[in-house]
Amino acid sequence: MKKQFSPASIISLTGGVLAITGLVSFFNDAANLSVPTFFYGVPILLIGLALKNSELNPANGLISEADLIKLKSNGPKELADLIGDVTRYRYGQKAHLETSLQALKLWDDAKPPKLREIELIEIAENFGIRMKFEFCGVPLEKWEAQKERLGRFFAKNLTAEITLISDSELKLELLPKTNISATPKDVIE
Repeated sequence: MKKQFSPASIISLTGGVLAITGLVSFFNDAANLSVPTFFYGVPILLIGLALKNSELNPANGLISEADLIKLKSNGPKELADLIGDVTRYRYGQKAHLETSLQALKLWDDAKPPKLREIELIEIAENFGIRMKFEFCGVPLEKWEAQKERLGRFFAKNLTAEITLISDSELKLELLPKTNISATPKDVIE
């Protein structure tokens, strides 16, 4: 997926440019330009910096625009919404899928799980997703205990597969139930 500009960065930059323009205009005796630009620029800059402070960067999406369009037209709406949700900037949240992980009892307030990567999987014209989590304060046993529920939580007709990648990372695959015996060899890149 293409990289996006952070809305907080755009707002901060706009506020900074307006504030600096106002200061330069003030010192050049252009009062009719300095007053509005400075007095609008400073609050806009402060709003942008406040947003930047509470910003949650998008998860790394390993999905092309063409594959995302294909998913939106042929796949489950829930998966398309999930991908769209985690691949955009969020504000005021500790981690992606915060409310979902809380409902699944896979949440730790001190060290919440962090979604690092999401990938679209296509198996025999059915769609699934692969997510890589840093599971932090939630032990792997809790993830394994919720395996059945994870499969049906995000969309219908999915089954969950959990694989330990390292001491702190796991891979959660939500695969279509129709071809459980099929291997996910047709990963969309």
